[in-house]
Amino acid sequence: MSILNLEHLFQPRSVAVIGASQRPNSVGATVMKNLLTAGFDGPIMPVNPKYDAVCGVLAWPNLAELPRTPDLAVICTPPRTVPGLIGDLAARGAKAAVVLTAGLEARDERSGKTLDQAMLEAAKAQMLRILGPNCVGLIIPGFGLNASFAHATVESGQIAFVSQSGALATAVLDWAKTNEIGFSHFVSLGNSADVDFGDVLDYLGSDPTTRSILLYVESIQHARKFMSAARAAARNKPVIVLKAGRVAEGARAAASHTGALAGSDVVYDAAIRRAGMLRVYSIENLFNAVETLGRAKPVRGERLAILTNGGGPGVIATDAAIARGVQIADLAERTMHELDAVLPATWSKGNPVDIIGDAPAARYRDALSILSNDANSDAILFIHAPTAIVPSESLAEALVPYVTQLSKPLFSCWLGGHAVAAARRSFAQAGIPTFDTPEDAVNAFIQIVDYRRNQEMLMETPPSVSEDFTPDVASAREIISRTLAAGRAVLTEPEAKAVLAAYCVETVDTRIGNNAEQCAQLAAEIGYPVAVKVLSTDITHKSDVGGVALDLESAEQVAAAVAAILGRIEELKPGARVEGFTVQSMARRPNAHELIVGASVDPVFGPILLFGQGGTAVEVIGDRAVTLPPLNAPLARELVSRTRVSKLLAGYRNCPPADLDAIYRTLIQVSQLVCDIPEIAELDINPLLADERGVLALDARLRVAPAKLPRSQHLAIRPYPRGWEDHITFDGGALTIRPIRPEDEPSHREFFTKLDPDDILFRFFGPLREPVHSELARFTQIDFEREMVACY
Repeated sequence: MSILNLEHLFQPRSVAVIGASQRPNSVGATVMKNLLTAGFDGPIMPVNPKYDAVCGVLAWPNLAELPRTPDLAVICTPPRTVPGLIGDLAARGAKAAVVLTAGLEARDERSGKTLDQAMLEAAKAQMLRILGPNCVGLIIPGFGLNASFAHATVESGQIAFVSQSGALATAVLDWAKTNEIGFSHFVSLGNSADVDFGDVLDYLGSDPTTRSILLYVESIQHARKFMSAARAAARNKPVIVLKAGRVAEGARAAASHTGALAGSDVVYDAAIRRAGMLRVYSIENLFNAVETLGRAKPVRGERLAILTNGGGPGVIATDAAIARGVQIADLAERTMHELDAVLPATWSKGNPVDIIGDAPAARYRDALSILSNDANSDAILFIHAPTAIVPSESLAEALVPYVTQLSKPLFSCWLGGHAVAAARRSFAQAGIPTFDTPEDAVNAFIQIVDYRRNQEMLMETPPSVSEDFTPDVASAREIISRTLAAGRAVLTEPEAKAVLAAYCVETVDTRIGNNAEQCAQLAAEIGYPVAVKVLSTDITHKSDVGGVALDLESAEQVAAAVAAILGRIEELKPGARVEGFTVQSMARRPNAHELIVGASVDPVFGPILLFGQGGTAVEVIGDRAVTLPPLNAPLARELVSRTRVSKLLAGYRNCPPADLDAIYRTLIQVSQLVCDIPEIAELDINPLLADERGVLALDARLRVAPAKLPRSQHLAIRPYPRGWEDHITFDGGALTIRPIRPEDEPSHREFFTKLDPDDILFRFFGPLREPVHSELARFTQIDFEREMVACY
């Protein structure tokens, strides 16, 4: 439904409270009290046959006798009454309800339906929108609306908070009041039977009173709807997520390394990152991130310069930065010379820049000016420990006019308590991100960097069909269809490699032998040396049972290896079915890195992709990164960069750099495979050898299952719809009409420069200067799930 009728929920002109009560501390009494004290200027109509009036307001015995149809109804009655009340409201033409009642998962004895199912069916005919059930309610301070049973009053602000947990919602209200934080909207979703994160994000993303959106997420029900709404909102304003349940939910046995990630928190991480949102891990960080993103200047890179008046704080900041993967800037030689000229001879001669404890304001200004112009750094962390020589308050007053004009983002840390309180206040009032400890300041810098990365990834719109290679989709589908028709779920290794080869992934020649004699014959045909591996659907990881033999140089060695493998299986996994053995040529690539590329289906977000360091110890090493398809080159590059092995791939000591383009291409090919064929349940390419010569898939495991959704609909992010492109002849020339793409931005800019002022007036209803990148991005970087722009 998206935002249909949500204006009645968020901007009602009248409110009915069904179950309003005079009983102290009851939900009905609390809701009435909150509505009256919040200053709502429309009619408030309590409904309860027990009372003539509630809180001094005339009460009505039932909905039928209300003098007008309420824009919004707040229901706080027993569970079994709710479906009927929703039906009565829909019949009267009401468009929104907040259902505070819990317990609607119970079944109606006559219909057999759950109460929430019956409630939704009653609402459907009139498109009545429902917030809840089992929620705390809704608060919009600027509108004078408090349709909740929350205990705390709420100040007006520019932050929207949306929570699945009622208990956390009320705790945040109390915490925010203590810290003088206000809200534009405060929404408790409860069970989200109807209105969910996607709906609320759609509404708040374009709400002019909301500057930032905070989400407390426990689970997502409709991934594609959530991702589409989140990506749209994150293009307009910061969306910050506190996600509960970081421990993997119910680990399950999986047929692949990648499959073990399905349902885990790392997939939520990938979804949040891909949607351009920022994830935090505590309530305090949730609100700190809002202030940081609202105050800090945008960062252009990730190199941090540290300026301090004491060695200890500088070391603490450096430790915190390195522990979190922050790059400490290697200051330019020119910068070092300029610092030498203005600082005492005993300064630290490096980064952190320790300008000594007696530093006056002029010395700070000189150092900040030099660091602001340093070509090798992107942001400055300013740390001050209080001294008797230079009072913190006077130092802050002297620096504020200067630091607000710096070209680089500045993060400040005033160490101490009472002695630096006024200094902190001066910097904060000037809009400078200000923190109590170096660790908090470093964390703020990381938030800005992560947000920048995520926003860059948000702007990528990969095509539904890659232009860089032409897969043989029919061959891959035929292999998978044949496997499913035979009642099998796992492809043989040669079958899996044939599917990969159909998508242009380079694989090693692999054949199947039923016994030692056939394996030896195949080895002779392939050419020695060879590797022999057991072929068994009962054995997930061949190395666990010694099911792999390498560097075999003769028929005798092949025969001995087959016998040895059978013996080990009989000992370690008796009863396992052995369908045969695979024989493949040995890959002699001494500089190659063993990588893993995989895919699986997450129960919430659908297909996911994995990249990391491969080999038999992949789980122990734990060096992996996850993302959502579809991919293009920038997204593949970002995925690889989030692993430790990426540093080795760039070249290390006597090992030359690997062919990174070949790795990116393989990731795009696997991404295209899972986009095209929804029957793929799990895929592991492990190891994928990568060196300066390219990549080679040595082993592959592929599990399939009947598709639950057709092609593209199984993805959480809709790819660029290449199928909507059309080629026509117009005015004697060839013309291509297609959906707009992000790479069309330069052409779109040129288009604007050629528009007549009257054309601009008719299109935008006013004059428009030459558009900047952020404006053009909104025209060219669109979500094909919700909108369309054609170009030619």
